[in-house]
Amino acid sequence: MRRFLLLYATQQGQAKAIAEEICEQAVVHGFSADLHCISESSKYDLKTETAPLVVVVSTTGTGDPPDTARKFVKEIQNQTLPVDFFAHLRYGLLGLGDSEYTYFCNGGKIIDKRLQELGARHFYDTGHADDCVGLELVVEPWIAGLWPALREHFRSSRGQEEISGTAPVASPASSRTDLVKSELLHIESQVELLRFNDSGRKDSEVLKQNAVNSNQSNVLIEDFESSLTRSVPPLSQASLNVPALPPEYLQVHLQESLGQEESQASVTSADPIFQVPISKAVQLTTNDAIKTTLLVELDISKTDFSYQPGDAFSVICPNGDSEVQSLLQRLQLEDKREHYVLLKIKTDTKKKGAALPQHLPKLQPRPYSCASSSLFHPGKLHFVFNVVEFLSTAPTEVLRKGVCTGWLALLVASVLQPNTYASHEDSRKAVAPKISISPRTANYFHLPNDPSIPIIMVGPGTGIAPFIGFLQHREKLQEQYPDGNFGAVWLFFGCRHKDRDYLFRKELRHLLKHGILTHLKVSFSRDAPVGEEEATAKYVQDNIQLHGQEVVRILLHENGCIYVCGDAKNMAKDVHDALVEIISKEIGVEKLEAMKTLATLKEDKRYLQDIWS
Repeated sequence: MRRFLLLYATQQGQAKAIAEEICEQAVVHGFSADLHCISESSKYDLKTETAPLVVVVSTTGTGDPPDTARKFVKEIQNQTLPVDFFAHLRYGLLGLGDSEYTYFCNGGKIIDKRLQELGARHFYDTGHADDCVGLELVVEPWIAGLWPALREHFRSSRGQEEISGTAPVASPASSRTDLVKSELLHIESQVELLRFNDSGRKDSEVLKQNAVNSNQSNVLIEDFESSLTRSVPPLSQASLNVPALPPEYLQVHLQESLGQEESQASVTSADPIFQVPISKAVQLTTNDAIKTTLLVELDISKTDFSYQPGDAFSVICPNGDSEVQSLLQRLQLEDKREHYVLLKIKTDTKKKGAALPQHLPKLQPRPYSCASSSLFHPGKLHFVFNVVEFLSTAPTEVLRKGVCTGWLALLVASVLQPNTYASHEDSRKAVAPKISISPRTANYFHLPNDPSIPIIMVGPGTGIAPFIGFLQHREKLQEQYPDGNFGAVWLFFGCRHKDRDYLFRKELRHLLKHGILTHLKVSFSRDAPVGEEEATAKYVQDNIQLHGQEVVRILLHENGCIYVCGDAKNMAKDVHDALVEIISKEIGVEKLEAMKTLATLKEDKRYLQDIWS
């Protein structure tokens, strides 16, 4: 079989799963994929690799390559490497990302551009898959196009070998052109290891697929009414019409429910799932705040679920009843609410590798940060969230809520307490609703093992959640070891209004008063600064710059750690830029050197981020 090298760089497992799918399909198409994680450098050698290379790369944080690719990226960013270092290499790359984030698919873009700088050339165009609209819209056609691209590559390589009697070598003229191009690319991207410009556009393949779906639906308008498998205007004219037409090799039909047991939807997960009762729910914001923020307490005392401050977990939520009902009304299927949707692969299909799972995307679990310490709240788990609200645009404007946060808000309504975080007696009188949760895999967002190490926490809004767990944990440790050596603890918090959405205000003042929290810097973006507690700063990044000397001293001279939690699209980027500014200013270096210093802190797990879109 014709061999190619298949590498993946994954953070949460998506890139690995896609690479494994490519590996399985390769056999059917007459290829042999040599599959490895990009971190397993002892199992492959790109310097001597003669086979084509296929890479699947995800993106993490504010646009970084995944942790498994950090060593690889650092090695290929070595500035002493010649511009023809990978001139022998032919590759195709699939990047995974989310266009809700500023630096879309940046993990893949970093590797892609650097390989080109070092002389490597594409045998297949790069794909950028967008999790915001569905990875499969790009992943599936990209994989389908990979096989003819590989066949063409091997065919052309064999032809060149037959003509020359040796392995294919680029002509001198083409080599010179490639070298000049590589040098230009190198000059363009000296700083782009740390940040690339976002393309700001959806992948062209996604748009093409949407157009195909739309055209297919429009063809059927004259002959069919709306149903489970086809839509009519205005639904069919949307860029992502729902539902799309099924592939030709699938049979789709409805079947009546055969019994109560069969109607219960099952949830599959690689991690264990725990059904736990909600023991308390508190509204942390006032009713006139722009966002409604809720704290929910779960009773995990009768389960094996365990966590430490900084961990995250997943909430497994269903589609909201009102959303389901609305969709059924639009599809004129209200009388079939209890029916099953059955999908089968036609027996006469000739499509190789046809499978059902790829057509049944799961409603994804929602991750939340643990906002408590098991030392402080034994048998309990807290988490905090904003109830997501937005206006739908078609056919008329309607205020809608996020799938998970809307469901949770409705679920906890019977036990909800307004602005009384410390009290929970009343909530015990109501019947406790239950939710399903699952632990999240490996997480590095933890306190240092050595409590004497100073820490800086940056968490505006609900980004404060894991830091409440940190502080509760530290409070119990200091009670247990009153003579212990505990480092300084800084918190940069921000919100809109002091009197509306200052989360955990009473608790933070208590922690500050008792020395658990040594420095509290709060920014109010919509209020004029008043009092000793608030600095004249609008956002957390402004406060960081105001205290730049102390922050730099802690990070660079006292081996401290900095944690950033919250919005990835704006806040995390602005905080990163503020850190670059203060490091550059305080130690007198260029911004590029300051960025490299921050990159080193990340590698050393002393600059940690828990961020989301």
